[in-house]
This record gives sequence, structure tokens and C-alpha cells, in this order.
Amino acid sequence: MLDGIDTALIERAQQESDEFCQLLEAHQAYEAQLSAYDELSYLSEAQEVERKRLQKLKLQGKDRMVAILNQYQLSKS
Repeated sequence: MLDGIDTALIERAQQESDEFCQLLEAHQAYEAQLSAYDELSYLSEAQEVERKRLQKLKLQGKDRMVAILNQYQLSKS
């Protein structure tokens, strides 16, 4: 999920940022829901719309987590 980012930096963000923790939990929940959709051989139109919505939410959350980690990286320097 956050490949290429220092593990210590992620752990620090988890300890110090409630927002980061909430985003990480939401990201994992979206991933689980998307995996359930991926296991289906056919998606109804409503399921396809929901799948796209979850993908967008997951990406937005990841972008915000990366922004938070970048702030931690800058403060570390």
C-alpha cells in the first residue's frame, strides 16, 4: 500500500496522528470491500458503481496519507 516509504516513518505517523490512523483503517476496510467485489464473477450496475466509489475513496485516502507522511519526512530533516 505505501511501498517505498520508510516503515519507521509510517509507525511514527500511526503513533502521533489520529487522522493517519483513521485513514489507514478506512483504507484497509475499502481494500477488503473491493476484494469481495473482485471475487464475484459478475457485478450488477449498482455494484460496479459502488466499486468505483470505493476505489476513489481509497485513492483519496492514500493520497492524504502520503501527504501526512511527507510532512513527517520534512519535519525529520
